[in-house]
Amino acid sequence: MIIHRTAVAPEWVDYNGHLRDAYYLLIFSHASDALMDAMGLDAAGRAASGHSLFTLECHLNFLHEVKADAQLEVRVRFLALDAKRLHLHFGLHHQGQADLLAASEQLLLHVHLDGPRSAPFAPRVHDWLATRLAAQRDEPWPEHVGRVIGLPPPRP
Repeated sequence: MIIHRTAVAPEWVDYNGHLRDAYYLLIFSHASDALMDAMGLDAAGRAASGHSLFTLECHLNFLHEVKADAQLEVRVRFLALDAKRLHLHFGLHHQGQADLLAASEQLLLHVHLDGPRSAPFAPRVHDWLATRLAAQRDEPWPEHVGRVIGLPPPRP
């Protein structure tokens, strides 16, 4: 499911002609915003309900360089859902191409902004998410989900 499209802006590019590290996360953050809009937590939905999403955890894998002027898209894969949390995977791709450029695994928390404090998803939002999760259930599990940063232990 394509959730966000963007072009690499000139100010996002470093001295090597590549997308700077921080802008990968910005692109994924904009994808989260687009997901919130799609699930009914756009500006009007947040104002009416007092609810939003907060990011609890984010893992980012840089897989291939992205150059200036690239046209990109972010695809979302829903991994798991409970009453208050959403686990998902964002994949960054050149528009219309299969190769994965970067991956971001995220855990999002639904909150009521008056605390802020965690709160269950509204039934219509939970149902929207559950429908998408079910539709993707048989897709292959993304390779970069659940990875841990580290080096192999030294050999004796």
